[in-house]
Amino acid sequence: MTPVEVAPAVSLRGGLAVPGDKSISHRALLLGAVADGESSVTGLGVSEDTLATANAVRALGADVTVDGDAARVRGVGLRGLSPPDGPLDCRNAGTLMRLLPGLLVGQEGRFELVGDESLSRRPLERVAEPLRLMGASVETTDGHAPLVLDGQGAVKPIRYELPVASAQVKSCVLLAGLYASGGRTEVIELVPTRDHTERMLEGAGARMRRKAGAPAVWPAEHLRPLELRVPGDFSSAAPFIVAATLLPGSELRLQDVGVNPTRTGLLSVLERMGARVALFNRRTEGGEPVADLEVTPADLVATTVDAVEVPSLVDELPLFALAAALARGDSLVRGAQELRVKESDRIEAVKNVLRPLGIRIETTHDGFRVRGVPSRPKGGGVVDAAGDHRIAMLAAVAGLVSREGVRIEGAETVAVSFPDFFAMLDSIAVR
Repeated sequence: MTPVEVAPAVSLRGGLAVPGDKSISHRALLLGAVADGESSVTGLGVSEDTLATANAVRALGADVTVDGDAARVRGVGLRGLSPPDGPLDCRNAGTLMRLLPGLLVGQEGRFELVGDESLSRRPLERVAEPLRLMGASVETTDGHAPLVLDGQGAVKPIRYELPVASAQVKSCVLLAGLYASGGRTEVIELVPTRDHTERMLEGAGARMRRKAGAPAVWPAEHLRPLELRVPGDFSSAAPFIVAATLLPGSELRLQDVGVNPTRTGLLSVLERMGARVALFNRRTEGGEPVADLEVTPADLVATTVDAVEVPSLVDELPLFALAAALARGDSLVRGAQELRVKESDRIEAVKNVLRPLGIRIETTHDGFRVRGVPSRPKGGGVVDAAGDHRIAMLAAVAGLVSREGVRIEGAETVAVSFPDFFAMLDSIAVR
């Protein structure tokens, strides 16, 4: 593919509505597939990842139509999914690969889940292990995809302590708990992770205990269909928030953004660095907190992000590295080893993008250290997105705030989560 050139910008000015939240969109399609009746989802985050989930749901027997950002899912009931003729292709969708097995343990038959090269490198034993403890037959391929599951229609409840903070693993176990005969299934997490699954299960009528650090679900016979409006994806808003913070003269408004506190750690970190991000018109839609955001520029100071904060901004840590590079002082991220098993090794990928632009960053086994200089980095040259949509967006923002811009190889990978990213960026960049 042709490299994408991102020229420096003077400022960002205008308003945007970012695509619907990817995490919520995946869950809406999956739960809609096992609900009784037809679910209606508006504001769906349409991307390669969520379309992979829609295709998987169709292959399992649910009727799904997607028209623009609206979707209708005619569910087959909690135990009505059926094995397809061949493997279920999860493509690059890690959320699909890790959540779907939680529903499949309650079905009858054999299911095989495969993914693309990137997804096939990501660890899967972290979901297979708790499902086996529940009595399910699950096999991985040396800890990775393909994953093969023999559904038996029921499992047993467990109390499972997460060895690593992961909303995907938590969600998989809670979904499997819908099929657990004999009591509640409880997940213990030492560090809170995003709670979209708990909120949506509760909205679908499942008996839930939404206790911080110890969510639980009881067995269910059926789920209600969803009538859901998906809020804007905070992770898609984050590149614009960071860019508008760093570019003098910016004035940016982002509408209808999901501000679930388990997702907005970046706002807390930027606030203590001195950023100016105002939230207004707060409300609740579909069980999720939503607000409009207004961002103006600010001079930043360095800070440290510790392990307890990492789950709430794990997808935004690459952007934090860029913000830290233009802050005053030395910033540090630690306890973020999970970045090494994302679509790329994001710790090394962040370094490989930022160093050629003149930014001083050193990596550690579980994070990185950035020496901040409150002026535009030099920029210039070519950087590699490493097949990772978050790294491609980081590179684009780095190009905007640099003096010479940047050329991005593999920029098309943004389509995994945000196909219109570059068009939206151009629409508000003042050059």
